Amino acid sequence: MARTWLSVAVELLGGRGDELWPWPGRVLAVGPDHTFAQLAAAINDAFARWDRSHLSEFTLSDGRLVTDVETGEELSEEEQVSWLDLAQTRVAGTVRPGEEFRFTFDLGDQWVHRCVVGQDAIDPVAELGVKPPSPLPYWGWGTIPDQYGRRWADDDGTSRAATRPAQAHPMLGDAWPGRAEAPLLDMGEVRAAIAQGDAAAFLAAVAGRDIDDALQQVGEGVPMALATDRAAAEPLARTVIARLEDRAAPGDDVLAEDLAAAARGQAPGGRVLPVDLDQLSSVLEGDPSLGAGGVLDLQTGEVHPDGALDASMVGDEYAIDVEEDPDRWLPVDCHGSRSGWQDMAAFARRHRDVELRERLERALEGRGGFRRFRDLVHEEGLGRSWGVFSADRQAGRARQWLADEGIRVR
Repeated sequence: MARTWLSVAVELLGGRGDELWPWPGRVLAVGPDHTFAQLAAAINDAFARWDRSHLSEFTLSDGRLVTDVETGEELSEEEQVSWLDLAQTRVAGTVRPGEEFRFTFDLGDQWVHRCVVGQDAIDPVAELGVKPPSPLPYWGWGTIPDQYGRRWADDDGTSRAATRPAQAHPMLGDAWPGRAEAPLLDMGEVRAAIAQGDAAAFLAAVAGRDIDDALQQVGEGVPMALATDRAAAEPLARTVIARLEDRAAPGDDVLAEDLAAAARGQAPGGRVLPVDLDQLSSVLEGDPSLGAGGVLDLQTGEVHPDGALDASMVGDEYAIDVEEDPDRWLPVDCHGSRSGWQDMAAFARRHRDVELRERLERALEGRGGFRRFRDLVHEEGLGRSWGVFSADRQAGRARQWLADEGIRVR
């Protein structure tokens, strides 16, 4: 037993005149050199005791006590009790597998614990990942009572508990920590600056604005800004990359990789095309009853709805003949708006106002959820933020679809 690690299950039977049931418990790994004093400290840690000024003792199955020297000498003189030194006696050299012993903390309040040595030795590295310098809990169950029966910080044992707050604590949701609301992006300004290749206007349009819901859309302008004014654009590039990696929505990792390549002065991996993500997402996520999808021109990056292939709709002169040059055209299947509900649910969850969040979530329940949600969004003046949020998620999914086909957006 001298070099064996033990597993000791400790159950709290009761204290302060009350018997507990079910007994809360903790299982501790106890090493070959650990003393009973170390075990006592670990048990008190495991059962959340802060006032350690009280006496404690172990009682072995043969009746011997394990206690401090002063108490042991007094008991030996007065009651002829056999005892062992708490600070010097090693647990593994004293108890055997399957043996039970008792630990009592605070000889006045009598917090009594049943300790049972496991039948099998344990490997501390396998159980805990380390060899701890003192006994360490690695399993447990049950509710731990307060050492003095206090229910809150200044409880005197007679006062009534305060009324539970009507709202959950903000730390239980995403309303903490509080932050000042940054102005919304003007996506018109952002898009115009990107289209004109105006890096100064683009950087001015996003400076000091809340970009978290528009990372895909803002990210489109970052390579242009880096190419025009690298020193001014690099902080924005780093911010967008980090936020994309943290958000991890569909297409975010793809854009983060492309922006990292642009920051290094490299081209994105894969085939690069100037695809309009808005057009692509409208085909990917349109109403299947109105069209079956479309095609992507692998030479120009243009996206054409399926109507462009129908000569009866656009005429023989303008209809696209895919069979004439099949390598040029990539089919785009319409997936419908099934991802739209997930976007709306995510938009609802992000709101810190609990009442508004619950109203948005209720609007999505049952048939007609899409219409009720959109009506409520506009009623609450959230149309602009919802539009940015929704467009960004759609752009990300379109970007991911292209990446899955080996295509990156220029």
